[in-house]
Amino acid sequence: METNHNLYFDNAATSWPKPEQVYSAAERYLRQACGNPGRSGHTRTLEADRLVYRVREALARFFNVSDPSRIVFTLNATDALNMAIKGALEAGDHVLFTAMEHNSVLRPLGGLRRAGLISTTMIPCSAEGYPDLDFLEKSFQPRTRLLIINHVSNVTGTILPLAEMAALARSRGVLVLVDAAQSAGTVPLDLSAVPVDMIAFAGHKGLFGPPGTGGLYVQPGLDLKPWREGGTGSHSEMDLHPETMPERLEAGTLNSPGLAGLYEGIKFIEETGLDTIREHELALRARLRSKLEEIDGITIYGPAAAERCSSVLSFTLAGVDCGQIGYILESSFGILCRTGLHCAPLAHQAIGTFPQGTVRLSPGYFNSIADVDYLAGAIAEIAALAKN
Repeated sequence: METNHNLYFDNAATSWPKPEQVYSAAERYLRQACGNPGRSGHTRTLEADRLVYRVREALARFFNVSDPSRIVFTLNATDALNMAIKGALEAGDHVLFTAMEHNSVLRPLGGLRRAGLISTTMIPCSAEGYPDLDFLEKSFQPRTRLLIINHVSNVTGTILPLAEMAALARSRGVLVLVDAAQSAGTVPLDLSAVPVDMIAFAGHKGLFGPPGTGGLYVQPGLDLKPWREGGTGSHSEMDLHPETMPERLEAGTLNSPGLAGLYEGIKFIEETGLDTIREHELALRARLRSKLEEIDGITIYGPAAAERCSSVLSFTLAGVDCGQIGYILESSFGILCRTGLHCAPLAHQAIGTFPQGTVRLSPGYFNSIADVDYLAGAIAEIAALAKN
């Protein structure tokens, strides 16, 4: 098989390419605006203020929440998760989390646990990535403060039963934090219909924004301790951080060029239709899965049913190191993917791929059926060579 141009199948890490208007908006902001929001009274700053508010409004509309001020801009989903976890917890609290969580959850919890500040319980998951709800129901304790749910696994693509899990927690007065890094922009997430307290999301994945963008939604009435403190452009006479949202959880200069691009990414989804995007991505995944199932030695992980997953598909090839497969795919076929543990070691333990990990393929909206067929052919060729 002849080497094709570089084909990108790593959209679970960051989406690429972006819609053209995302690039244009970020460049236009840098060249023509570039005021610092809230820091001055001149026209460029006022335009930056308006941009920031437009993005908050767009995200509030996208997630169906009524108050844009409850959406806080962060560096990424990891930053938002740290903000939520460390802002909500107190010494002595107990936290529940699933085996499908990313290190962006596991490491903050691990640090707090090792410092003797909190205790934790992991909810085991099946080989398909589904949590044990009976175990969860029996795991609430008097000091349980927080349940953390990875909405969509970055390893298997599994959509976790968010509504059922959140209902169990809320009936006991336990806060619910959703890691929506993989789901925001790829699967529907209507916060008016799901009883959650916080969602952390990435701007650079399914929302098509630039890197360095993300956010945290905090429901009205929930007051988090600030994750960082400093300049906000408001209440400058005070030596304490403002109490009002969103300044309560924002400090320092925002990534305004990134937010300009993120705004256009959200508009692209609204104009294209989230259902249209999801239908295309799942069609790509279904075709890819069917072709990989025909290859001897391939093991595929995650749900077979399209409606129960995102476009992410992980596999292993018997007798061949995952990293070697990734190297051959790029060097011989021009295909970019991700290999290894994907920053989710407990998920790999749950599905039986620890410590070697998997090859993760994550097609996106701008991939085509022809791209998928070329990818499957490349994997078939690698498998055939491995048998010889």
